[in-house]
Amino acid sequence: MIEGTVCPSRRTVLRAGLAGGVALGVSLAFTGCTDAPRPDAVTVAGGEAGGFYLEFATLLAASLQRHGVAGTAKAMSTGGSLDNLAELRAERATFAVALADAVDVTQPGQPGELVALGKVYENYVHCVVRASSGVRTIGDLAGRRIAVGQPGSGTSLTTPRLLAAAGLATRSGGAEAPGAGTVVVLNLGLNDGLAALRSGEVDALFWSGGVPTAAIAAAQLEVPLALLDLSALLPELRRRHGAVYDRVLVPSDSYPGIPAVWTVGAANMLLCRTDLDAPTVERTVQVLVRYASELIPQSSLGVQFLSPETLISTAGVPLHPAAAAAYRALHG
Repeated sequence: MIEGTVCPSRRTVLRAGLAGGVALGVSLAFTGCTDAPRPDAVTVAGGEAGGFYLEFATLLAASLQRHGVAGTAKAMSTGGSLDNLAELRAERATFAVALADAVDVTQPGQPGELVALGKVYENYVHCVVRASSGVRTIGDLAGRRIAVGQPGSGTSLTTPRLLAAAGLATRSGGAEAPGAGTVVVLNLGLNDGLAALRSGEVDALFWSGGVPTAAIAAAQLEVPLALLDLSALLPELRRRHGAVYDRVLVPSDSYPGIPAVWTVGAANMLLCRTDLDAPTVERTVQVLVRYASELIPQSSLGVQFLSPETLISTAGVPLHPAAAAAYRALHG
């Protein structure tokens, strides 16, 4: 069970965080947290095996159970953001991780039935190619075959936007060669896409996830890979789709031997339905802040982190009222 203490000031809380932004052992309490009954079970909709979504969802579920937010908690394997939003709306999941652009598509410009508990990390779009392919820019993909994410994933939403911003036409996979300025797209997810990239079936893989993504790091040990700089597409992306995208840096050696590269990122949110009870929301926020060190995969320490300031940066997605109240108490 999460124990309460006197809520410290915002400055005190931020000074208490460790270098790198991971909030460890910060003793917090939020007004309004009661002894209301806890749910018997909760489910966190995650993503594909080998991706950051499912890793985070698994760690969060374990932490929610460990600290008494629910009797039991489990992570759900899914195709990604769009699948997670569907699972949440269908009440098959209690929480879900999803990209801000996916939320914007499903409830554009207006309050909806899904709300945020916080921004849990930054998502990085990877355009992965074989180092020997000769592909150096996204324009070099013209006339080639690329994996664009499986249906239901956030990648399958973001990749067509990137290709359109780059002026590349697309058509679905087939045996015939694409025309000039056209790419052939195959709906392959992370693991199938990496297998196709290694075999030469595709020339590039798009993937939207954390840094490093474990499956990509493992593939780099088998076949030398490279990442394309996508940051030049940001102005056109923002013109077409609004300010849900950012310029973000994949640090040097996040993947062995791959230099630092700029790319496009989007905020990744932890979401719930508006009707989730306030005590469960409040206790979940406490876990996000007090036990942040339990929620970051070891491979991503120093790259991904949670802090009180980043959690409330939800890219225009409204917070659950109980989450907003909890953060106001924290920042008092």
